[in-house]
Amino acid sequence: MKATRLNYVRTFFIGFAFLSICAFWQLYDNIIPLILSNTFHLDEILTGVIMALDNILALFLLPLFGAFSDRINTRLGKRTPFIIMGTFFAVVFMMFIPFANKTHNFMLFFISLGVVLIAMGSYRSPAVALMPDVTPKPLRSKANAIINLMGTLGAIYTLIMVKLTIPKVEHPDYTLAFIAIAIVMVVAIIILVTNIKENALAKEMVEINRNEEAIGEAETVSSVNEDSKTLPPEVKKSLFFILASIFLWFTAYNAVITAFSRYAMKVWGLKGGGFADALIVATGAATISYIPIGFISSKFGRKKTILGGIILVTVSYLCGTLFITYSPLINVVFAVTGIGWAAINVNSYPMVVEMVSGADVGKYTGLYYIFSMLSQTLTPIMSGAFLKISYRTLFPYAFIFSVLSFCTMLFVKHGDSKPIRKASTLEEFD
Repeated sequence: MKATRLNYVRTFFIGFAFLSICAFWQLYDNIIPLILSNTFHLDEILTGVIMALDNILALFLLPLFGAFSDRINTRLGKRTPFIIMGTFFAVVFMMFIPFANKTHNFMLFFISLGVVLIAMGSYRSPAVALMPDVTPKPLRSKANAIINLMGTLGAIYTLIMVKLTIPKVEHPDYTLAFIAIAIVMVVAIIILVTNIKENALAKEMVEINRNEEAIGEAETVSSVNEDSKTLPPEVKKSLFFILASIFLWFTAYNAVITAFSRYAMKVWGLKGGGFADALIVATGAATISYIPIGFISSKFGRKKTILGGIILVTVSYLCGTLFITYSPLINVVFAVTGIGWAAINVNSYPMVVEMVSGADVGKYTGLYYIFSMLSQTLTPIMSGAFLKISYRTLFPYAFIFSVLSFCTMLFVKHGDSKPIRKASTLEEFD
């Protein structure tokens, strides 16, 4: 039973979970700071603190629900029940947020936002862990490229809805934007559950991975035996450095994404959903590049592809400092950011799960998110302190942390993959 080719259709349907997640977080990152700043008149530091709450919750929720989903077994599978229930509660309570904005009811806003963040945190790790559960090991970078492609489609959808539904006025109504995102979240999960029968696929993948290991088809710069629960010291070292890298590049990237809607308004004078253009370009560039990056990483390795991606985003942050006023050329900079970020995202998560036992994928998915969310907890507060001094500190701040992530990534020696040998030259085009 060999699996040298990725099941693209199956991976496409699995990606609808990530599409739903990314559609929401794109809305959250861009609209919630505007509500906090313009409706409730909080300063940059307090806005950063509230924007960090989702990440504080995630530090506990993601590893908890990731590990919990490893250990349950229902008629729908291990991950699917969390995805369904989390989406349900998130969609219901997120609709109170634009109402609270219109009525200037901070208590309703805060409680609704809290419930939504808990709901989103309850299913993010299970949703992400679903891909490696049903994908053979050597194909996970390619599969993760498809998953990230679906995520960027969700983000692009949100940005387009933001641009189309939010009027360019001082205090716009966000209701239509929230409705549009709630609809796509529900539809995405219905498509996922209808087409992916998790239990049957997971059983099939266990057998495939076993057979591939037996015949030596899956060549990896490896980690740990499937039956072992302890990582060797050298693998632990690599795991530490890649988690440190994840922390650092998310610290840089999330600072820009979280503050960009306010940056565009205060520095460049853009109004309404005008800030969305550059973000649409970035996510569009990422969308186009995900699939090629999946193939590049299969040929040259995950680590080299990540290092190339870090170089691209670092250069883009440096270029961002040069734009004193708005120029359409900023879209070129954001396109480079999108491509670099795609190269990082496609490969970082597969490198982490490659180092661990298949039985602990949910647990280490949670660990991956602990470090990404810890950075996203701290960076709105840290960058907010600098933004209070000057908004022009945003891109230099991101540049410094991106450079640091490159340095730590150099020490990662495990979790990479070697390309699978093709039976014929023609298969290289598959």
